[in-house]
Formats: sequence, C-alpha cells, structure tokens
Amino acid sequence: MCLALPALIVELQNSDNAVVELGGVRKTISIALVPEARIGDYVIVHVGHAIGLLDVEEAEATLALFAELAQSRP
Repeated sequence: MCLALPALIVELQNSDNAVVELGGVRKTISIALVPEARIGDYVIVHVGHAIGLLDVEEAEATLALFAELAQSRP
C-alpha cells in the first residue's frame, strides 16, 4: 500500500526543491513533478516527492481526518 500526505510548502529552495511542513515537522522535498507549486500551496507528498497540488479545503479536511483518527487510537 502506498501513502501520500498533504503538506504545506513553506519555502522554495530552487526550481526543483521546497521545504514543506506537516504536523510541525519540516522536510525538504522534490517539486520537480509540480513546478507550478508556490509557497502557501498544499502538495501531496509521496516518498519525498510532491506528486500533485491540492486545494486548501481538501488538504485541511484530510489533515483534520488524520488528526481525528490519531486521537481515536487507544
């Protein structure tokens, strides 16, 4: 099974790399597959690569669901 997570772009390092934030963790990822990505955009991240853009509402709904699931664990 593959898992891709929404993350917020907080810094553009160059045309191929950006820093994203998810749950307070920052990580450098490749944005080569989504060169149109900008600071403030949400991207879907899979194994260190942004594979698509998400609109804000969809990203926030997904992150809220993940948070709810995490709180429901024993």
